[in-house]
Amino acid sequence: MRQISNRTKGYACAAIAACTYGINPLLALPLYAEGMNADSVLFFRYGFATVMLWVIMHAMRKPFSLQRRQLPAMTIAAILMALSSLLLFEAYNHMDVGIASTLLFVYPVMVALINTIFYRERLSAVTISAIAMATAGIMLLYRGDGTATLSVTGTVLVMLSALSYAVYMVAVNRTSLCRMDSMPMTFYSVAIGIAVFVAGMAWHGFTPVTGTLGWTCALSLALFPTIVSLIAMVAAIHKIGSTPTAILGALEPVTALVIGVCVFGEHLSLGACIGIVLVVGSVTMLIAARPAARLVKQFIHSRRRH
Repeated sequence: MRQISNRTKGYACAAIAACTYGINPLLALPLYAEGMNADSVLFFRYGFATVMLWVIMHAMRKPFSLQRRQLPAMTIAAILMALSSLLLFEAYNHMDVGIASTLLFVYPVMVALINTIFYRERLSAVTISAIAMATAGIMLLYRGDGTATLSVTGTVLVMLSALSYAVYMVAVNRTSLCRMDSMPMTFYSVAIGIAVFVAGMAWHGFTPVTGTLGWTCALSLALFPTIVSLIAMVAAIHKIGSTPTAILGALEPVTALVIGVCVFGEHLSLGACIGIVLVVGSVTMLIAARPAARLVKQFIHSRRRH
């Protein structure tokens, strides 16, 4: 019973991580409109997240434990996460956000391939089907206006962002970091990752946050797609593994679509509706697969006994 409970919590955490990460472009684009560059946006995002987490962990009396042998893996993981964020945010400057969000979803396939090639993880027919359904659904969720073009630079940046994110997810599950609590791991991820953006600002320059909208977006970026999403993602990976957590990431563009319809009054097309059904279906298939298989085994076992 405890194992089922842990898996249920894992799927819930993965869904929360995906939904909160999906609001990234909605909060980043207003800052770009005010003239900020990607390095500065992410510097404030990770900087505010570090301060918020420090306060939260002190209030909750959470230990800032990090063993010396975990430091190399933690440093590499933090750099990978920061690079993934930077590459994605830079891609927003070269291509439509909808296309970038669609292309980013290649990361579950990368996670599955890394686990299969390097860790001999066997992919079940259900997992393969879920990836295929989710990918098809994501493609239907994006609807361009016919004028958007596929930028070569933007595509390369998104692919590298997806690869960095995939390696980070695998590292969380396959290295000594798998024994770290999700909160201190997220703290060190964002605290160490700031160095990447400081180096970027030394090259591209620093642009400050201005105006009420700017500060609201910057603080929201730190709280929702950073603190909430990363803590939930690490917790999910520890409970259900990196591949299922990555597949549930299909909820990210669904979240962006729902916000667009409910907040900005965008039109919900038939293709988008079908895409949502496919994404939700893939997630449901993934979650229900193990309980269903267990029921089938129990049924076969009971039939043999009789």
